[in-house]
Amino acid sequence: MAFLSKQKMFSTQWFIDYLYILLGSFILAIGYVFFVTPHKIVPGGVYGIAIVVHYLTRGMFEIWPNGFPIGLFGLILNIPLTYAGIKILGPRFGIKTVVGFVLASVFIDGIAYLRPVGDAPLVNDVLLSSVFAGVLIGVGLGLIFKSRATSGGSDIIAMIIAKYTRLQLGKLMIYVDSAIVLIGLAAFKDWQIPLYSLVVIYITGRAIDMILEGAGYNKAMLIISKKHPEIKNKIMKDLERGGTYLKGEGMFTGEEKQIIYTVVSRREVAVLQEYINNIDPDAFITVMNASEILGEGFQSLRKKVEAG
Repeated sequence: MAFLSKQKMFSTQWFIDYLYILLGSFILAIGYVFFVTPHKIVPGGVYGIAIVVHYLTRGMFEIWPNGFPIGLFGLILNIPLTYAGIKILGPRFGIKTVVGFVLASVFIDGIAYLRPVGDAPLVNDVLLSSVFAGVLIGVGLGLIFKSRATSGGSDIIAMIIAKYTRLQLGKLMIYVDSAIVLIGLAAFKDWQIPLYSLVVIYITGRAIDMILEGAGYNKAMLIISKKHPEIKNKIMKDLERGGTYLKGEGMFTGEEKQIIYTVVSRREVAVLQEYINNIDPDAFITVMNASEILGEGFQSLRKKVEAG
């Protein structure tokens, strides 16, 4: 992970980043308070641990008869973890990360406090709650990540372990969250909880990808056809897209081939496939998902770099 880059305070991008953190923390908190906590779902992370502690400490504290506050416990865990991350990994966790997990903790406890029904579920259907929890938490985390902050917590644990082992960070993050899910199973002794928790974790990941990469995925196409001049005209004139010629050679025939590489929308894939089928049914086409396209006609590379 790269070290933090400096950002001018009170610039337009500065305000946008902190707006992302504010909205992301609030949306994440709604997901936890209304859909996760009431069903004792434990979707990894420090707040997953906090949910377990919340239910296990009911009646133990006079000041918190319903259990230790989830946001407060998450904050208590995040502070030393972030400090340890800075000491061991270097200055990778800036003020944005601190603001993010402080706001998330405040929103979680604030919304829970304002609810007149306490931990009562918004909907009784656990699967429906898991789906909405995953979407909301994923969108919230995605907005926080979009500001170039991190979620802290279990991510930092995985990063520290990765520093001293040869294990991949992505796998370690899964291992850490899975261990927290198993803590929920041991605490509540209900096999449904880890299963629903895994649903939340999966949907959260997909929602994060959608926020960071965009929902309108484009498609990259490789086209091998003897009718490549006609296909080129179709792409450039009718679809108003660009492309690149790649030189290739047939493995069996040794024949030189012109390969067209282009990026189009989902709708344009169908249009182009139909056209190619009409003029050259023997053409060879590969369609690939392209989650992020930078360059002319798509997202500006310069703006992407300046924003990120």
